[in-house]
Amino acid sequence: MFVFTTHSELRSFLKKQTGSVGLVPTMGALHKGHLSLVQKAAENNNWVLVSIFINPTQFNNANDLAKYPKNMAKDLELLTPYNKKLIVYTPNDSDLYPKAINAKKYDFGSLALHMEGAFRDNHFNGVATVIEALFRNLKPDRAYFGEKDFQQLQIIKALNDQLNLGIKIIGCPIIREIDGIAMSSRNQLLNKKERNAAPIIHQTLQEIAENNGRWDVNYMNHFFKKSVEENFFLRVEYFFVAEEATLIPVSHLKKQNDYRIFVAVNAGKTRLIDTLKLGRI
Repeated sequence: MFVFTTHSELRSFLKKQTGSVGLVPTMGALHKGHLSLVQKAAENNNWVLVSIFINPTQFNNANDLAKYPKNMAKDLELLTPYNKKLIVYTPNDSDLYPKAINAKKYDFGSLALHMEGAFRDNHFNGVATVIEALFRNLKPDRAYFGEKDFQQLQIIKALNDQLNLGIKIIGCPIIREIDGIAMSSRNQLLNKKERNAAPIIHQTLQEIAENNGRWDVNYMNHFFKKSVEENFFLRVEYFFVAEEATLIPVSHLKKQNDYRIFVAVNAGKTRLIDTLKLGRI
């Protein structure tokens, strides 16, 4: 395993190597979901580059940033099976934000207007700023992202296209716990009662998907909120059904279109998001 704290040192190292590089951008607190991306990158590339950086500009809540879980020693331990082809990049703020810690402004159209874009002010500008810096500074051949953050994945694809960065963006399936909860670094912040309650989110999404074609979007919304909020520890922040291509929420489903459910649920003080593709009707 090779560990670098500056992109200049990392690029100097890579210039002496041969073969393709697959980037897995993370904010640390690694789990099996992250490792599935690392595994995919290892299968497709000569080198796997894992970045660990908690990006301040994508948080719109200072408390959320402060309590975000951190454990670099454990992260590096989890990555040891990939030692022979692994590079870890752990920059400080100034390496990715050399002038000031501010997000750039982008125009992603409808992709950034709804769901997380509507509920987390400036979030996607922050995400795009750090991803652009990683892409330009590190110049990977491929980059890997989980579909749990499907909206983010679509925005990164748009960023790559708009700026002609030439990187192959690869989306990877959501990795879930046995009880269905989507793996997330934020799950570490749940207390026992909140964690026990959280599986109802995915269970309800599955029930909605099974009734696709019989239930309209309004009833799906009603059913999700009623089912989830029967638990005292959970409160629904949003429920949307949106077209996959545009990420525009819809109130009615049309045949042959691809749709996806997007939800955010507060479990105590911890915010959980999930998504599920709806089959065509």
